[in-house]
Amino acid sequence: MNQSSFSQQMDTVFIEGLKTQAIIGIYDWERENRQPLIFDIDMDLPITQAAKSDDINDTVNYKQVSDEVIELVENSRHELLETLCEEICQHILTNHLAVKRLHLKVSKPKAVAETDTVGLKITRIRN
Repeated sequence: MNQSSFSQQMDTVFIEGLKTQAIIGIYDWERENRQPLIFDIDMDLPITQAAKSDDINDTVNYKQVSDEVIELVENSRHELLETLCEEICQHILTNHLAVKRLHLKVSKPKAVAETDTVGLKITRIRN
């Protein structure tokens, strides 16, 4: 079966375990000290054109996305993970047009001492 016989192709470029730190949270101690955040990002897009052209401009550059997320997070001062994650998703979808669907997971490992980690998972789909 050749590629043209597939109706829709969706592939995933992923970033796993992206570590950075942020001022985030609602408690005083969270507002005073940076704490670690860990991101897993799945970016769904068709890679067929990139595979043919062998050109990074036909796909999404995971190094560029990683750098952008780190910069956004380190410069943020949100109280809620929900706000930060929405900002990151909107940034990726606005600046990386090849991405059709985005799955973002953020872990906040120091937020609740009795757990390994807590966090948020969200999915956004380009209209």
